Amino acid sequence: MKPANRRFLDAAPDGLDIEIVTYPEGTRTAADAAAAIGCELDQIVKSLIFAAGDGMVLALTAGGNRVDTDRLADAVEAPISRADADGVRAATGFAIGGTPPFGHTTPDGDAADIPTVIDPRLLDFDIVWAACGTPDSVFSIRPEQLVAASGGRVVDVTVD
Repeated sequence: MKPANRRFLDAAPDGLDIEIVTYPEGTRTAADAAAAIGCELDQIVKSLIFAAGDGMVLALTAGGNRVDTDRLADAVEAPISRADADGVRAATGFAIGGTPPFGHTTPDGDAADIPTVIDPRLLDFDIVWAACGTPDSVFSIRPEQLVAASGGRVVDVTVD
């Protein structure tokens, strides 16, 4: 199997100029990532996978926000529950802590189609930072590119 960063780059949409930045101390939490990068906490894109009915949903949220599962359930019209680590890996091809906002693959290597909602707070910045396959690597992206690349819908499902 290819390394996670390579799989992410291979599955990312064409036309994006993605430069992976690695932090040996890790960026496992949003606060760790913001400190390593030197940006605001809310510039960190948290990629959170939830079980939604019979499938999964991806919530891309600003680093300082938390998902309100009732609001998420209303947005996707399905009951929401926590996805376990095996479910996240099966749905996206990546482990929790390094799940990117797009470029997901199924266990067969096919592109995964995961409905995505995007925290409007991320649109307040010129640049945001997201994981790219591992807990110690990130990449920067303009919010409008994030929306387009993820195929996500901007909808507020968070609480501060």
